Formats: sequence, C-alpha cells, structure tokens
Amino acid sequence: MNRRQFLASSAAIGCLPRFAVAASPTFRLKAEEITGQILPEGDGTTRMLGFNGSVPGPQIRVRKGERVRVDVENGLDEGTAVHWHGIRLENSMDGVPVLTQNLIDPGNTKTYSFVAPDAGTFWYHSHYISHEQVARGLMGPLIIEDDAPIDVDHDITAVLADWRMERDGALIEEYADRHSVAHAGLLGTFARAFFSQGEVKTGDRIRLRLINSATNRIFPIAVTGASGKIVALDGMPLTKPRDFEQIMMAPAQRVDLILDVAAEVKLDMMNRQGPYELGAIAASGTNEHRHRTPIAALPAHAIGVPPKPGQHLTLRMMGGAMGGRHGGDNIWAFNDVSDLQPNPFGSFQQGETARITLINDTSFPHGIHLHGHHFYEVGADGSIGDLRDTTLVNARDSRDILCTFDNLGKWMLHCHMLSHAVGGMRTWVEVT
Repeated sequence: MNRRQFLASSAAIGCLPRFAVAASPTFRLKAEEITGQILPEGDGTTRMLGFNGSVPGPQIRVRKGERVRVDVENGLDEGTAVHWHGIRLENSMDGVPVLTQNLIDPGNTKTYSFVAPDAGTFWYHSHYISHEQVARGLMGPLIIEDDAPIDVDHDITAVLADWRMERDGALIEEYADRHSVAHAGLLGTFARAFFSQGEVKTGDRIRLRLINSATNRIFPIAVTGASGKIVALDGMPLTKPRDFEQIMMAPAQRVDLILDVAAEVKLDMMNRQGPYELGAIAASGTNEHRHRTPIAALPAHAIGVPPKPGQHLTLRMMGGAMGGRHGGDNIWAFNDVSDLQPNPFGSFQQGETARITLINDTSFPHGIHLHGHHFYEVGADGSIGDLRDTTLVNARDSRDILCTFDNLGKWMLHCHMLSHAVGGMRTWVEVT
C-alpha cells in the first residue's frame, strides 16, 4: 500500500456519527447493507456493511458504572452478533455465538444490557464471521466517560481501519483466501482515520483516543503537529503518562493521548515507502486562554496487581506459512489444536490468578485478546507491566501475562488478527 495506489486519505476526513449521552441510556443499532464514502469525495463509493447507515457505526458514550441498553437489529441477510470489546461485562452479554448467545437471525433484534465498570476507550464490532463482517464495516467506538471531566479542550476519537478495494471503491470480496489467512491476514489497499471532530485551535489541549479497528493490520503511528504523552492503553489509565515517538497498535488495541496542539494534527502510518497519511485534524485560530501545565495521569483504574498465581499455563501459537507442522485441522493452532473445542484451554475458580506464557512459534505476529478481563503484561525481568486486553506477541517471541479471573462464565481467547482467528487461532477459558 502506497501513495501511488491510492490518494492520501486526509482528503477523506469525515466526522463520526454520535449518540447523545442519555440519563438512562438506551441505544439502537441496525446492522445493514450501506453505501459508504471511504475514499475521498468524488472518488467512488463503497457497497459495504454498517450500523445505522454509517461506517464506523455511531459513537456510543455512556457513563462509568451505569447500565446501558443497546437494541441490535439485524437488517442483514445472514446472522450477526455484537461484541463489546474490552468491557468487563456479564458473560451472557459478551456477544460470542456458541459460547454466550445464539445468533441474531435476519430480521430479529437482540437487547444487550450491561454495566460499564471502567472509564476509557473501547469499541464494538461483529463477532460472527467477523473476519468478513468487520472488514465490511460492522464496528464502531464505545466511550465510557470518567466520573469527572478531564482537563482538556476537546475529547476526540479516531477510528483507524483499512480495506482491500479497487480504485473505484469497490471492495475486493476475498476475506478468507488461503494465502492471506496463512500469512499476515487480509491487509487493505487503502487506510484512513475517522475522527469525531475535524478542527481545533492551536494552543488547545486535546484527548485523542485511537482505536485500531482493522481486521489484521498493525499500525505504526506517528503524530505530528502536537506534543504530549500516552495516558491510557486498552482503556486502562497508566500510573504515569508516558513519552512516545511512534505508537505501535495491533488490531483491537486502543491508545489514549493527551496532546498540546501546535499546528494541524496529523496521523501517519509509517512504512518502508515513508509516511502514509491516515488523516488530520485541522487547526484554525488560537486558544489564548489555555495555560500550559504538566500532563497529569487519568483517574486510576480499580484493577489491583494480581496475587501469586495458582496456575501457570502455556499457550503456544503454531502454524501458518513457514510455521511448521502442528496437530490441528486448520491453518493455525494453539497447543496443537485448532478452533473452539468442547473443553476449555483453562478452567479457573472465580478470583483465581493465573500466569499464562504466550509463545509465538510462527513467522508472524499475533495480537492475543482475552474477553471479559484485563491482564498485566509481564516484563522479561519479571516486572509487572501494562494492563491490557490485547497483547502483541511478535514472531518467534514470547510474553507472560498475569490475569485474575474474577468474571464468571465462558470467555473467548483468540488472535485478533481476524484472518488468523478464522484460520484456527481460537480457544476459550471458563471461570466458575
């Protein structure tokens, strides 16, 4: 993907549709076929899927600790389901067919109702043939607001995505070709960022919430036109704001930044051909009232450091191109087994902590996502690192995670490179 294939996407900036925050939030999402403007205006439209007529779907904002109801109507000619990514919610509301619910059949509506216990940046997306339905557009941002306002002038969401499409905007309908599944997954020929707001002033302090909704692409992001710090990962605040030069985002990961605006704020994807512009927030006028102060940490999350683990498990990633043989019956496998099996990968008593060693014996990176929980990444020296729900494990590398399994139910554990998930990298855990 380079500029010779498609125009830089800064000309395609549009604002995310948004629901207002209600006192007793009830929202309605309709999954349907739509015509989207993914390329710049005048360069062709795209027949795809979306929620409520748009891609991404409407930005849902609710308050921490309140119960939210979302009525999801299926206007497609096939089944669907919606997963609320990163929310530590009731198991029956997690949106995973087979494990937690039946499909929402065409013409039917399912009500999801859950409490959002953590403030932060999350998202929602299809979890049925998701390698295709998400790639075609069934996803949107979900923002859980803090108890008290954060000291910024603007709170802006940026949803990053890519699509494999022709120059006229038509999607190339090859979502599970064997070559893509066995390699890095389906990667788009065009990428862009969708912003919830398209203009700020120089001198403004903004919170910029980045969401990687791509099905397989890892985004190396550079930010220009503003300086600041990372304040949260996967919805969870850092104890201390962190400097950055380039931000690496696996599919499904989120990064929150606090930035001081100096000029037009640009997001570039860095690659071997140079920076590829995903989009920009225009700067017009000057904020004369903002007094520059050190960037403070966000309010702390409520997840404590795990106690000594009761179990130590190993999850070995196997297969794919140049990955060697394994005992599973699909392209990829965990521990010699492909796809969901009758028995869970791990069984835990509620409140039990486990250490899981993630070993990547393949030639490609994998973003491993655990539903219903967050976990701590463990450093090579044994130190407790970042709290995440999706961790990137590079090819031929390994990483330990620590998780306290305190959420009852059956929870999926899978690679969020969705081509790899459909190729076999899916399992589950049970908490009783």
